[in-house]
Amino acid sequence: MFASVALTHRIEAAEAALTLQVGRHIARRHTDAIAREIAGGAAVYTGQGSPMDKVIGLGFEPFDDAALSAFVAFEEAVLARDRVVQVELATRADPSVARALARRGYALVGFEDVLGIDLSSAAPSRADARPSATEVVPAKVEELDLWIDVVATAFAHPDVGDGPESHESFPREAVERAMRDMLALADYTCYLARRDGLVVGGASLRTDPAQRIAQFTGAATLPNARRRGVQSALLGARLAAARSAGADCAVITTRPGSKSQQNAIGSGFSLLYTRAVLLKPGAS
Repeated sequence: MFASVALTHRIEAAEAALTLQVGRHIARRHTDAIAREIAGGAAVYTGQGSPMDKVIGLGFEPFDDAALSAFVAFEEAVLARDRVVQVELATRADPSVARALARRGYALVGFEDVLGIDLSSAAPSRADARPSATEVVPAKVEELDLWIDVVATAFAHPDVGDGPESHESFPREAVERAMRDMLALADYTCYLARRDGLVVGGASLRTDPAQRIAQFTGAATLPNARRRGVQSALLGARLAAARSAGADCAVITTRPGSKSQQNAIGSGFSLLYTRAVLLKPGAS
């Protein structure tokens, strides 16, 4: 699958919409939170040290003087709270945005890869066709606390592969809080994976109806259940759900060289593009 600028724009718009929805949900209860749309992207600060604290989706609509002014206002508001501003910028974005950020003192701290699979093809993916001893079903309402516990526990013990270490980490309470915030969104579904009746992992899916993009927003397997096909089963179940929801492309974001990336490629995903992660720290 090839990521044209048009497809990249759709994916980044879906990511920006997700980030903005979560930010606005948090802002309704947290007066210190900021959630703004800037030049087709999203700029969010939750006030909670959340994984959703970021600017994403820039570079596909004009980053003109008005957009730069809005970005600077957001940046100054976050820095005044002695926090960092993180920008995730796609390699297919207009290079003028990267130049503007460099002039403002942003430093490159890492990368994340965006992988995708074409859902418009009639041919099933390898994950669709692969038999599995793992049962994957949507989590019931009464199972959401269990889902959060399983996924947060698995995230606390990352399966890193041979790629570079992540540029960021979050305490468990921040991860759990972010997951609960995402549960409030429409078009967001959680899945539990079981083997021999025991819960061994979990995952989530959001389908953006405007962009027809299925976002695989996280998956994790408990340490004692790894290397048994759980991730492949979670991928396969979500691919089937994404097709049923009318999406024509499914995407997953991974660290370069991670086990998650290896699993996704093994299930038929291909590398579409990379995001550069840029930071500007507060005064301290």
